[in-house]
Amino acid sequence: MFSLTDVSKEYMNGQVRSFAVRDVNLEIRRGELVCLTGKSGSGKSTLLGILGLINVPTLGEVRLDGQRVSSASDAELAHIRRHKIGIIFQQFNLHPALTALENVMYPLYMLRDGQARSKALQALAEVGMDAFADRRPKQLSGGQMQRVSIARAFAKSPELIIADEPTANLDVENTRIVYQLLQRLNHDKGVTVVIATHDNDFSNGTVRRLDMRDGKII
Repeated sequence: MFSLTDVSKEYMNGQVRSFAVRDVNLEIRRGELVCLTGKSGSGKSTLLGILGLINVPTLGEVRLDGQRVSSASDAELAHIRRHKIGIIFQQFNLHPALTALENVMYPLYMLRDGQARSKALQALAEVGMDAFADRRPKQLSGGQMQRVSIARAFAKSPELIIADEPTANLDVENTRIVYQLLQRLNHDKGVTVVIATHDNDFSNGTVRRLDMRDGKII
């Protein structure tokens, strides 16, 4: 599904150049469940952003389904993200003025999906949040908000789900629920899932684990 060749991402801080990701060569097969682990600053989130087509690499080549995307335009990248990729954020990123249902429906509206409401309700039901469809984020707990964000990510039936520290703000029980949901999406629906996490309990049970240090996969 993904092929990264000699991929690096550098940033300039004044006159100082630093690499968040350096010389990464990686292939991710369709249907894999991949876990990126490593300390803060190891490059996990930057690499995840490259896979999610949010970060553009400074050097190297990225191919998605054989298509070279590392040199694609912003409009082309947005089109691919909209149709193929679901993203789960650490801070949930739910719109505060929208209900849980409306938050899940929003990406479907962007795709002009005529079944947006029914698909969103089904997605909420699959994460056990259909009873909270009319509540706004401030009326939900952290675990509930993260489940809504997971429903939003997979409601459009993406081929790939990117999750950046999806349990960083959750307690033990909600962490377990979120991991089970992601594993079920991968196992039952065949969605390729790539997760960045500090949680070794989860990463040790995944199909494939990639440890990062100083921007490199070690």
